[in-house]
Amino acid sequence: MRAKGVIVPVLLIALVLGLMASLSATAQEKDKKQEPAKPAEKIFIPKEVKSVLQEGLASRKGRQDIPIDILQSLYLPARENFHIVFMMNIKNSDLGFAPATTAPAEPKAEKKGPQETPVQEPAQNLQANFNVFLEFNTLDSAGVPTVFREVYAPASIQVPAAGYDPEKVDIYSIGYPLPFGHYLLAVALTSVDLKKIGTAYYEFTIPDPAQFSKTLDTTSVFFVKQLDQMESVEQRTTFHKGYFTYSVLKVVPNLEKVFAPGENLDIFFFIFGAQPNPTQQFDIEVNFEVKKGEESVLKWAAQTYTSPLISQPLPMKQTVKIKKGDEPEKIEQRDLQAGSYTLVINLLDKISQNTGVKTVDFTVK
Repeated sequence: MRAKGVIVPVLLIALVLGLMASLSATAQEKDKKQEPAKPAEKIFIPKEVKSVLQEGLASRKGRQDIPIDILQSLYLPARENFHIVFMMNIKNSDLGFAPATTAPAEPKAEKKGPQETPVQEPAQNLQANFNVFLEFNTLDSAGVPTVFREVYAPASIQVPAAGYDPEKVDIYSIGYPLPFGHYLLAVALTSVDLKKIGTAYYEFTIPDPAQFSKTLDTTSVFFVKQLDQMESVEQRTTFHKGYFTYSVLKVVPNLEKVFAPGENLDIFFFIFGAQPNPTQQFDIEVNFEVKKGEESVLKWAAQTYTSPLISQPLPMKQTVKIKKGDEPEKIEQRDLQAGSYTLVINLLDKISQNTGVKTVDFTVK
């Protein structure tokens, strides 16, 4: 369910206007060298952390001082590159949450007579301070890694002290802009003093948009639990708990793809390969259908979009006809029953006549 659904269409239009010029320019680079240009070398990872990352690079086995489970990556278009988001699981106790410190009170003028000892209030929040280091390696055709970029993101996460469970595993995210290509991410989470170092490795590919000249494809299709607007775009790489950011959007994803009966399928993705008309307007038709095995159990009316950035809630309500004896036929809406399903997304660009199909599995229970 969206917290601020009214604002989303306007935001999407504004995002697309800023994104399309860069995607068009990227497509025109089709005949040029496709490996991202290596920038001037900058060092952001301390040598002791770098050494640990290099130790596990070949085997891609991470150190478990702070266990990191990278679940998946999501990528979306940005002005010059792609905004890629990494979602990972980390257990609370491994991050070292402790009572959040508050600034000491200003000293008061000394009073004569009996002095009272102030009562120490229990901390309302717990806080974890740690370092996040990202090393992006490009992979050549033989799979040999070459360091492309290093990132340092100091992290400070607060959680309510009430109900804190040290054994709970939560989802965290970090996003970064990259050009298309084939990469190996080496990530390290460390204590502030660098005495504890946890590492993990993740291989991923961002496709070249120029390859979608005769067919349609999409970025990662994901389900949204909540979508909000931030006051401004984040200006630095930030580690988040429970959500990720994209431009001015704050997104809580449903990575488990599990829904309760009656919930909406709220999807978010970008379409590659759609062609604008001379006035830079799009005409894209999308048909959404739910299947259980080979059986079609739910269809929605075809949707038409003037933007390739799609954010669409889909109510999971089946329309059924009921007839009992001689009674007149009745039409009712029912929630989709518990079970495993596949969302089928059929794409048609009415301008180029290019088509594409995407599928996403999900569960109702």
